[in-house]
Amino acid sequence: MGVKEEELSRDTSFVNDLNADSLDQVELVMELEEAFEMSIPDEEAEKLQTIGLVIEYILSHLPSGSK
Repeated sequence: MGVKEEELSRDTSFVNDLNADSLDQVELVMELEEAFEMSIPDEEAEKLQTIGLVIEYILSHLPSGSK
């Protein structure tokens, strides 16, 4: 999305701050699913609007011992 890491925070919104469109959001979820070897249901993916929400979701859905 062309943003420097130091410009990001847990409150960074994919849509409002990074100008992500629906395709960007779908691609992000696909990347997360691949990187963390998990499936993210569409209804859950729609709730992942900020970096912090993504972090919380991933941490709460990792298999035991992976955290």
